[in-house]
Amino acid sequence: MLQAKPAVEIMLSGVSIICFAASYAVSLALEVSRLLFRSGVRGALMLFFAVAGLVAHTAFLYHKAITTKGTPLSSERDWCLVAAWVLIAVYLYLVYYHPRIPFGLFLLPLALGLIAVGWFVAADAPFSRAPASRIWGIIHGVALALTAVAVLMGFAAGLMYLGQSRRLKRKGYAGSGLQLPSLEWLERVNSRSMVVALLMLTIGIGSGMVLNLINRDPHAGRMSWSDPVVMGTFFLWAWLLVAVVAGRLYRPARTGRRVVYLTFVSFVFLAVALAMMLLMDTSHGGTRAQRQPGPVERAGQ
Repeated sequence: MLQAKPAVEIMLSGVSIICFAASYAVSLALEVSRLLFRSGVRGALMLFFAVAGLVAHTAFLYHKAITTKGTPLSSERDWCLVAAWVLIAVYLYLVYYHPRIPFGLFLLPLALGLIAVGWFVAADAPFSRAPASRIWGIIHGVALALTAVAVLMGFAAGLMYLGQSRRLKRKGYAGSGLQLPSLEWLERVNSRSMVVALLMLTIGIGSGMVLNLINRDPHAGRMSWSDPVVMGTFFLWAWLLVAVVAGRLYRPARTGRRVVYLTFVSFVFLAVALAMMLLMDTSHGGTRAQRQPGPVERAGQ
């Protein structure tokens, strides 16, 4: 007896490459129109079509990942589409911060070119399990490492901000001593470090999910959501999302000491996540006993 497909899967299966490619093409046409005439509603329309395309793009990749019989998102076509997705995400980020600069004239053609290459040229056959696992493992590890670097950069900038603020209150900046960047520069570093950390952690979590699908033991099943490392990572991601959204909606939250305190809390979440990984038994990296070096390994160090 055939099992009926879930309604969500049926809906996702209706999303095609044409859906999001057409949306990006409309956004590009609106970007080009900047060169011809001015319009008060063009910016909102560009964002609408780009966001709509990204949503359809995400749905397409998700459906492909869960329905592929081989290794998910590991074919040449998949890599082109994933790279195009990243370009569009970067485009939306840049347009949000710099709405007057026509970034789309340069990024949207690249994204559409990748989509065209993926559709007409690239092969759709998934890579074998071992190479795909290595590639996604590299992406996962690099993204998480960059997340930690971004959080630590924000933490360091926060310490410098507090030090510089204290020196200015005491009118000690003009004298001899340690030279620090301006408060305005440190504010921008603090604010943007959280945005970069959120983007990198999102990539890290997404690649980790794909890696889990590739390396899943059919007898053991998927990694538990209650795993300490998984929980710590998602708590950090949720905090970064809240902090970034709060900064976008409430401008004072991304200026002065407020943004410094947000980066300090992010540092605490990062420290907790690392502690859970290093001090607790986890299926993500093995038990503590498995991670400890043996007598022979210690002797060789």
